Amino acid sequence: MRSILQTCALAGLSLLLAATLLAHASSVTPKSGGFVAQIDLDGPIGPAAAEYVQQASARAQREGARGIVLRLDTPGGLSGSMRKIISDILASRIPVIGYVSPGGARAASAGTYILYACHVAAMAPATHLGAATPVSIGGSTPMPSSLAKPAAATSTAQAEKAADNATHGDAEAHKVLNDAIAYIRSLAQLRGRNADWAAKAVRGAATLTASEALDKHVVDLIAPDTASLLRQIDGRRIRIKGHEQVLHLAGLEVRDYAPGWRTRFLAIITNPTIAYLLLLAGIFGLVLEAFHPGAMLPGIAGAICLLIGLYALQLLPVDYAGLALMALGVGLVIAEVIMPTLGVIGLGGVVAFTVGSIMLFKTGETGFGISLGMITGLALCGIGTLAALLLLVMRARRTRSFNGDHQLLDHGGELLEALAPESESWARINGERWRVRSEIKQPLPAGTRVRARRRDGLVLWVDAESRHE
Repeated sequence: MRSILQTCALAGLSLLLAATLLAHASSVTPKSGGFVAQIDLDGPIGPAAAEYVQQASARAQREGARGIVLRLDTPGGLSGSMRKIISDILASRIPVIGYVSPGGARAASAGTYILYACHVAAMAPATHLGAATPVSIGGSTPMPSSLAKPAAATSTAQAEKAADNATHGDAEAHKVLNDAIAYIRSLAQLRGRNADWAAKAVRGAATLTASEALDKHVVDLIAPDTASLLRQIDGRRIRIKGHEQVLHLAGLEVRDYAPGWRTRFLAIITNPTIAYLLLLAGIFGLVLEAFHPGAMLPGIAGAICLLIGLYALQLLPVDYAGLALMALGVGLVIAEVIMPTLGVIGLGGVVAFTVGSIMLFKTGETGFGISLGMITGLALCGIGTLAALLLLVMRARRTRSFNGDHQLLDHGGELLEALAPESESWARINGERWRVRSEIKQPLPAGTRVRARRRDGLVLWVDAESRHE
């Protein structure tokens, strides 16, 4: 009887332990049959970022990912690159979850549009989004001017004229602004989010913290990390290409899709400052090769830098008038070197180069402009080089000539053979062998120190050096 009770107790304990282990395993074991891809979009959004997102999302879909977490931490970027990323999100066959993370990150400007385009929008605590107003070439916001109260108008006719002028002057700004507002509103309506605040983010550069964005229905949830994000959206219903789908992503493995070497390389060369320096290195490398034919290294390095720089420029929004001004400036500086004009041509070249550098890129977005300090530094270097060149030219004009007769006259030498009166001999003067004559009355032995006084064809007239000379 006792043994039977012990056996039953052991069996019950075994069953209890097995049930506990099974429950624990079911709660912690990841679901099989898929994974979640994570794509990190850090820094300014440019051509390299757009290519990275496109390639990484396509690869994730090919490899069977159940969803994509697009982690955002960006100050904004180029409109064209942003639209390519959004097109990839809208064309995705699997859900794309936009996630502003980690704490302190932001989805500003273009990042706000991308977050609105995602099937699910989430933010980590202590993050923010907004400030989506498009930026013009000069870095100012293209806001239309107020037409309600023209300050200078003193009559109804004057007020109407001022309003009409302002309307025509702001036509381009209205087009850019209205296009941006319509674009973000369409994304908000597609995902069922707050379209009115989206318009404010574009029109008035409004911003929101994570908790404020959740309250205003700009984002769907707040999650401290990726695992929590996947748990919270598990069971959520979304629409992908018109078809409803239920998310089952909790517990799935998260795979990081890091950018490849090509993407990293493009990110470097499409930095406007790097592209600008590559362009300059290419131009001056070829100029050095032209002035010193056969040096090879400047020409080869210059050609490589120039081609890489031009490739980067065709990926960026370039103002070709600025590029033409830069080329004109370089040409004028080279012309000043070849035929000095007291700095007139060279100064014009420096001015053209500086203005062209400022105009080169048609964007004021953060991270996509050339530092004004760099342009100023290059301009000052150009002016300094030009001033040094002019100083050398002026000094050369005042310096005694060192060729022709001036190189020989008053230079001393030594007789190689004895010199008799009214006859010729040979002497070494200024390192050269010359026929010499002299007006002396007595012969001079070989080795006597003589000094050239004048030249008569190929004969030098010399005098014997006195001892004090």
